[in-house]
Amino acid sequence: MRHGSQRFDDARAIVSGDHPDPFAFLGLHKTGEGMVVRAFLPEARGAAIIDAKSSRVVAPLERVHEAGLFAGTIDRARRFAYRLSVEWGGRQVELDDPYRFRPWLREDDLQLLAAGTHPAAYDVMGAHVTAVEGTTGVVFVLWAPNARRVSLVGDFNNWDGRRHPMRLHPGAGIWEIFVPGLGAGERYKFEIKAADGTLLPLKADPYAFTAERPPHTASIVHAASEQPWLDEAWLAERQRRIDRAAPVSIYEVHADSWRRKIEQDNAYLGYRELAEQLVPYVRDLGFTHIELLPITEHPFDGSWGYQPVGMFAPTSRFGPPEDFRFLIEAAHDAGLGIILDWVPGHFPNDPHGLGAFDGTHLYEHADPRQGLHKDWDTLIYNFGRREVANFLHASALYWLDRFHVDGLRVDAVASMLYLDYSRKPGEWVPNKFGGRENLEAIDFLQRLNQLAYGRHPGIATIAEESTAWPMVSRPVHLGGLGFGYKWNMGWMHDTLDYMSRDSVHRSHHHNQLTFGLLYAFSENFILPLSHDEVVHGKRSLLGKMPGDRWQRFANLRVYYTFMFGHPGKKLLFMGGEFAQEREWSHDISLDWHLLGDPAHAGVQNLVRDLNRLYCDLPALHARDCEASGFEWIDANDSGNSVLSFIRRCSADDPGVVVVCNFTPVPRHGYRLGVPQCGSYREVLNSDAAIYGGSNLGNGGHIAVEPTPWHGRSCSIVVTLPPLGGLILAAKPV
Repeated sequence: MRHGSQRFDDARAIVSGDHPDPFAFLGLHKTGEGMVVRAFLPEARGAAIIDAKSSRVVAPLERVHEAGLFAGTIDRARRFAYRLSVEWGGRQVELDDPYRFRPWLREDDLQLLAAGTHPAAYDVMGAHVTAVEGTTGVVFVLWAPNARRVSLVGDFNNWDGRRHPMRLHPGAGIWEIFVPGLGAGERYKFEIKAADGTLLPLKADPYAFTAERPPHTASIVHAASEQPWLDEAWLAERQRRIDRAAPVSIYEVHADSWRRKIEQDNAYLGYRELAEQLVPYVRDLGFTHIELLPITEHPFDGSWGYQPVGMFAPTSRFGPPEDFRFLIEAAHDAGLGIILDWVPGHFPNDPHGLGAFDGTHLYEHADPRQGLHKDWDTLIYNFGRREVANFLHASALYWLDRFHVDGLRVDAVASMLYLDYSRKPGEWVPNKFGGRENLEAIDFLQRLNQLAYGRHPGIATIAEESTAWPMVSRPVHLGGLGFGYKWNMGWMHDTLDYMSRDSVHRSHHHNQLTFGLLYAFSENFILPLSHDEVVHGKRSLLGKMPGDRWQRFANLRVYYTFMFGHPGKKLLFMGGEFAQEREWSHDISLDWHLLGDPAHAGVQNLVRDLNRLYCDLPALHARDCEASGFEWIDANDSGNSVLSFIRRCSADDPGVVVVCNFTPVPRHGYRLGVPQCGSYREVLNSDAAIYGGSNLGNGGHIAVEPTPWHGRSCSIVVTLPPLGGLILAAKPV
């Protein structure tokens, strides 16, 4: 009686979608009555068991519950491969029963996932087209340790959570199911019941490799490309292209708005169109790398990608993953590296995302003082939870492994490092020592960099870190965070504030240009003029410049000359290269028509030539991160608002002289002490007519005089153009 009662309870739990272990009841099982096959087939009129080898009917299945539960006893002594013949909607179909297959996950994978140390979690988590016991289908794997029940839902089962409840591996909290007959392109989500029985909103797959185009939110099964990569030559040399001694000049791009197809209702360019248009454009301008604002799948365009839900999925806005790979290969073929903005600092609270994933605060901290970003109304990962850290590390490695990206720029690192970031007293929880440092986040970032560089030594990781946190770009074994580079936010803010001042006031703020050299070599710095500086009322770079129209363009040109002469790698947000007039908007294209104006075209010509000189002259890049590569000529001429310095690549290198005049007053007969006799070439003058300037300069060549000046035995006399910058290269004696 108890046995029959148990079967009744099991049947009721199956049809109500509440069975804790569906694989213990459905499928083929040995019972006291013999071998029994049970299948839940809602809306089926009838069913039978078929021998998969012979295709012969073995036995009919009888309906044992009106909801569609069928069962049948067969005259077999052991397990065998069978199929189901089902009458659905007036037609007979044959299908493989998911509940006849043994577990797909291996014990070692489960142990590594539970420990949070799986080196390639994306190889087992998520959806994978594969063959199990000779049958092709898709295996789905999900981490939801506190769920009562997890079901796979999709078009293939009418989004019915009763049809494909999954198998739980209790020790790891991981659920799996193999569904034979499915393949790439299937839409799916997970239906999760919380421990208290609450049915949660359908969840997208955290490890999905692609997804529906927003605003739709289903995950999509994707089969990895079997085509071989063709970028071996690039990979072999990319390390020297991003090394501290290399010229690194980055063009920052928001793919949604770089260029739109106006004639097609303002549609995006796809990944392949970006490969055809963006890549040659960037190469022509002389940049060395393209940095893409986050292309991880995200629901809201207005987040610019910084609130992702798909940490393994290139956004479907621009095409499938194969097209994204095409873009990367095109860049590599053109000699350009690809850097991705990557966001482990927070995630949005969209109902299909990671928030309260299994009915508990699984990915985020439960305490809002630790788990909620008030600034962005987003959730903060629990970096101290090993499975969460493994998930994020796997995401970083996925882009490096599967897509051959050349670097990851980690967003909002300061918000990760400080427990009191943007919080008032009482709104944060101190660490175990009573401090404000997020010890778990520090460990997470250090491990991230160890894994990334350990597996791909040719890449670079870059931190957007806005404070004076020490040793961000120093090795982990020396106590650093292990990043390759750090954005120099202080330089950006100080110099932009200086440039926004009317020239008559600049002499009183001269230190804003010189202060950065006090710490310029404490980190491996990138000088960023990023997207954040041209939105939300901050105005475009050109819009920040004071004066009449001529002065605004001249100010921007001398600023770019100062930037490319200054120690540090370079980054410029799209539109800055041709002096975009208005603020950046993520909804519309850049104003490409401006290039018909000589003033805008002139700025673009200047950026192209600055990139060329930066790459061609080792003095301007080889010691970007070393104090020995920089020497002041005169840092103190605040009265004239003039700065002059030398860049060099070795101790005996006469170097390159950079001198900038930040007033609209021409300076004739301006004397500079220089380290070498002979002569200098004026290799760049930001006031040249080709750049839109007044063409005041030095005729190309400047003789060195044996007149001591600035503590040196030789000097030159130059004409400094108004709001102009000069780059002078020494000619051999």
